[in-house]
This record gives sequence, structure tokens and C-alpha cells, in this order.
Amino acid sequence: MSRLYKRGNVYWFDFRINGTRYRESTGKTKRRDAEEVLHDEREKAKRGECLGTKKIRDYKVAVLAAEYSKWVKFQKSYIGSKRFFIKHIVETFGNLRVRDLNARIVEQWQTMRLEHSKPATVNRITSCLRHMITQGQKWEMVDDESAKRIKSVKLLKEDNKRLRFLTLEECQRLIACCREHLKPIVTVALHTGMRRSQILGLRWEQIDLTHKFILLETSKNGERCEIPIDDTLLKMFEEMPHSIESIYVFTDRDGKPYKSVKRSFNTALRKAGIHDFRFHDLRHTTASHLVMAGIDLTTVKELLGHKDIKMTLRYAHLAPGHKRKAVQVLDRIMDKNEDANLYFGHNFGTMSKQRQHRECHKPLVEKVGATGFEPATS
Repeated sequence: MSRLYKRGNVYWFDFRINGTRYRESTGKTKRRDAEEVLHDEREKAKRGECLGTKKIRDYKVAVLAAEYSKWVKFQKSYIGSKRFFIKHIVETFGNLRVRDLNARIVEQWQTMRLEHSKPATVNRITSCLRHMITQGQKWEMVDDESAKRIKSVKLLKEDNKRLRFLTLEECQRLIACCREHLKPIVTVALHTGMRRSQILGLRWEQIDLTHKFILLETSKNGERCEIPIDDTLLKMFEEMPHSIESIYVFTDRDGKPYKSVKRSFNTALRKAGIHDFRFHDLRHTTASHLVMAGIDLTTVKELLGHKDIKMTLRYAHLAPGHKRKAVQVLDRIMDKNEDANLYFGHNFGTMSKQRQHRECHKPLVEKVGATGFEPATS
């Protein structure tokens, strides 16, 4: 199959010979001239002389995914989640040729996947696929038209309104039900709001007990972050046994960092009688109690390492008192300044009567007295 198409005012050709794809600009703005170039390039390709054109083979998605895995395997996200996304992409689309993948196929998969997954999960896999296609385009494994089709797939609207957090009594009950290795991990989560991956990967060199902070060299938003250590954590870290050769703070019997605490955490939740709760909700618990204690949202944003204040605003409803305090401050300001009251839209007639009442409480004769004003003394 051969075709000509326009990019701007210039015609491009696109054809295949023996499974190899040839795509290049003709450099012509008139279709008749472009057709002659297409005919010449096809003949050269048949003779193996089409060296000046871009050749893009028909790769399968599974082959592209294998190359992509090699490229991302050393990234932090690969160990946590991306390898599972790639595995799912291969299981779903692996046998398809990249050029056969289109928006309709991907969007149909999104709809089916929503039957047993949340929009956020579907979006993470979709984003991984789109990024894979983008990299394939750079590596000349994906042509521009195929990349354009996949990039046109939109992400689903996510519902991030979940805000499950523990009461103080539930926090104490949970810690009491934790096994010895889990107790300090949960304590750090509640006292700092750090993410699970940050806690399990925490190294002793990141903890500065002298200046009382934990240094996160690269947080989720890609920025350096210093998290203050309170007295509870300071005492806990000081009492934790470790040698100068120790690398990770939380390790198993072999001295290796924990990869997961899901089973022990779920056991502690069951013993504590806490339901519908995830480890990440400990982070929500920290933020919620900070806000309810009167800490402003900007400070909470900095402590949690949020890049955008919009993420922190989900906790705003827990502090209705800040609005009342704001209007009380405004009320005090306006009470001290009548002009401010007038400016902010009070009734002019009422204000005039109030001024008359304030300025003329008593007749002048009563204020001065029968003897008149007292002469000034030097």
C-alpha cells in the first residue's frame, strides 16, 4: 500500500516493501510532482537503493515493550509499579503490530478495564503506554502517524476525593497492635506523613539527629525536601540499634530493606478493628490532624511535599474555623475604622446617624461647663 499525505504544504510518501516501511518528505508542494517522487522511490526500494529514506520496520508491541523495559529498568518507578504496567500492556496488546494500535482499541480497553479497576489505575497504564510510544518514536520503532493516534487517547477523570483518616484513639490502638518491626514504620508515617516507599527505603545517612530533620533527596515531585523530626521520633531513632555499617533504617533479619509490609499492616488493622484503611491513609491522617490543629494549609503543603496547593486543599474542609477567624479579624479592623465600614458598603444613612450619635452625645454647654474652657497652663 502506497500513499501520499500532506504535512503543511509539502507532500510525504509512505509505503512498504517486503515488510519494511519507507516514509519521507518528497519536498514537493504539487501532487503530480510528489507522485513522480513516490514512483521513483518505490523502484529504488525494490532494487535496495532507497538509502535516503527513513525505514521503519513493523514492530510488535511486545518487542517495543522489551526495549522500553531495558530503558526504564533502572528508574525508581520501575521497581514500584511501572514493570507491572508494562506486563499488563504486553498481555493486552503484545501481539498487535504498533502501526495497528489506534485510539479505538485503547479506549475500548479502558472501558473494559474500568469494570475491575479504578480510573487512576487505568490512567497509570495508559500513561505508560503513551510514554512507551513516545520513546519508540525517538528510537524510530514507531512512525509519526501511529504515535499521533495513541497520543490522542485521553486520560479518564479521576476521583481523588477519598480522605480516610484515623482518630487519635485509633492511631494509638493501631500502633499497639503492630508487630515490633512494623511499629516504628507506622510511627514514622504518622509523625511525618512520608510515603511508604520513602519510609521503607530510608537510610541512616538521610537522618540528621543533630539538626532534627530527615532529608529526602528526591521526593515524588522531583524536589529536595527536608522533613522535621519531633521529639517522639528523635527518641525512637536514638534508641534503635544500628552500627556504623548500617545502611537502611528498617531491615529484615538479613539486613535488607523491607520490600513490603502489606501483610503485617493488614494484620495490625484487623487486630485493631480498623476497616477500609490503607497504608497511604496514614499520610492523610497526618495532614488531617495538622489542619484540625490549626496549622495553615501552606505549611501542611510544605511538610507533605505537595507540588501544587490544590492537592492540599482537599483537607481545607477540616478547618472551618479559619474562615470564622478571618471574618473576626476583619470585624475588629472595621470596628476601629469607621471609614473602612463606610467603604465596605454599609448604609450611608445609618452611618450618618451613627456618626451624629457618636459626635453629639452631649450639648456643648454640658461638656464645657459654666466656667468655660480651662486656660492652658505652661
